[in-house]
Amino acid sequence: METSLVLQNVLTPPVLFFFLGLISVAVSSDLEIPAPLPKLFSLYLLLAIGFRGGFELQGGLNNQALFPSIVAAIAMSLAIPIICFIILRLKFDVFNSAAIAAAYGSISAVTFITAESFLKSQGIPFDGWMVAPLALMESPSIIVGLGLVKLCAPKNRPNTRIIKWRRILHESMLNGSVYLLLGSLIIGFLTAAHNPNGLEKIKPFTEGYLFYGVECFFLLDMGIVAAQRLPRLKQAGSFLILFAVLIPILNGCLGVFIAKQLLIGPGNALLFAVLCASASYLAVPTAMRMTVPEAKASYYISTTLGVTFPFNIVFGIPLYMSLVNNVLI
Repeated sequence: METSLVLQNVLTPPVLFFFLGLISVAVSSDLEIPAPLPKLFSLYLLLAIGFRGGFELQGGLNNQALFPSIVAAIAMSLAIPIICFIILRLKFDVFNSAAIAAAYGSISAVTFITAESFLKSQGIPFDGWMVAPLALMESPSIIVGLGLVKLCAPKNRPNTRIIKWRRILHESMLNGSVYLLLGSLIIGFLTAAHNPNGLEKIKPFTEGYLFYGVECFFLLDMGIVAAQRLPRLKQAGSFLILFAVLIPILNGCLGVFIAKQLLIGPGNALLFAVLCASASYLAVPTAMRMTVPEAKASYYISTTLGVTFPFNIVFGIPLYMSLVNNVLI
């Protein structure tokens, strides 16, 4: 990994604000972002990248890499939970293994946004339609995780905990973040097709200084939340902590080599690798708490948010970029 890439990534305002949040907890500062605002920031970022992605998706329909990239992304969101489940079963029961595996098969939109900011800071072009794979990778991993529970759980599991697939499909495909991201993608797509001037009217809201400022605020809050999760990692044990670092690297490397087969550019290759390497700390945990109460939330939330998210934000993105530079260029 190129040290210069790590420094260039770390010394960007969003990542520095993430560190500021981490440090605030370490020094016992009373800094906090009022409760409604982080949710608003999250919704704003999803709306903005979804709309921009939909607008560029319209222009990228003739791009030969578009549909293969979407298919490959969905395939990875189905395969990664199975790979992770097999590894985790060496140490954990079916329920914890399936819940953690589902989280690592899904994605982190904030990591994706940070990777976009990194590419912009490096002057590396990428296509906005990469948001389409992002929007479609969350639900499959939830379904696979619950399918693994259904197939591998003890037969004497209480009837009160039988998986209700209709409810799960609704939760995985229509939870707030997925719904807003997909909806914004469709609106951007329709706007580009029928009202191209509509982009100019909404552009100040979805791009530029406002977007960058909100990203900094959101990562500041994420730094605080991640630091608050760190004490719970003691319950996870060294095996799971090591898993939370090594699996993103493995998945990111797989993503880079798949991107090479897709013949996409370096910027898109990094985003694809980040999608494969990131883990969900929002949608998947919500679904798992509801349907697999036997799994310990401290395992799949603390590792994804306390270990994998900071690792990807600080070291993962430049590591995958370095690999892209060596494999694709």
